[in-house]
Amino acid sequence: MLIAPKRLSHVVSIAGRHHRLTVSSVHPSVTSKTKRCIDIAGAVIGLLLTAALFIPIAIAICLDSPGPILYSQIRCGYQGHRFRMWKFRSMVPNAEQLKQQIPNQAKGHIFKNDNDPRMTRVGQFLRRTSLDELPQFWNVLRGEMSLVGFRPPTVDEVSHYNDRHRKRLHVKPGITGEWQVNGRSCILNFETVINLDLRYHRRWSVAYDLHLIWKTIGVVLHRRGAC
Repeated sequence: MLIAPKRLSHVVSIAGRHHRLTVSSVHPSVTSKTKRCIDIAGAVIGLLLTAALFIPIAIAICLDSPGPILYSQIRCGYQGHRFRMWKFRSMVPNAEQLKQQIPNQAKGHIFKNDNDPRMTRVGQFLRRTSLDELPQFWNVLRGEMSLVGFRPPTVDEVSHYNDRHRKRLHVKPGITGEWQVNGRSCILNFETVINLDLRYHRRWSVAYDLHLIWKTIGVVLHRRGAC
């Protein structure tokens, strides 16, 4: 006898609006114990690396620009759940207040400007080398993120999603993923990002995660796609 897949209906409140996310079945990546074990192992290694580099990065940030060492922002993760994501600060302290003054070169619900004046000199280096993302291993250890998934969007971005866009929220967000290894910051069309995220949904397996992690190492070392 065939058992119909379990349907989940989850209501999330984003930017004051209520959205119902209905999933015909839980994506296998969410319940995979092997994926979670890889996440924990990777997070521990990543946090050890973060601890080793924290002091020199902190000194460089402080000497270059006054303000906090770390930057945090509320992002949307699995099924729209909000969490606080951490990064090394790469912009001036009042960057969010200045965002509306910066032209957006990207198309859709993402923001990109190659000559963003809010970026500090040290911040540009941290972005090119992906060192700014090291604190996110803490989010992975807490289970809010995974090593591999979609890039967690802001609350404002998700408030403009349609049903197709919200499908990307059916897996956990990740430090890396299809977007990072297939163009990274050079991708300026949001629909292209969505296509890559949905491809990850279809192709996911533990082996595919390991493949993307391996490709990410090469991308970061060669700084490919760090536009």
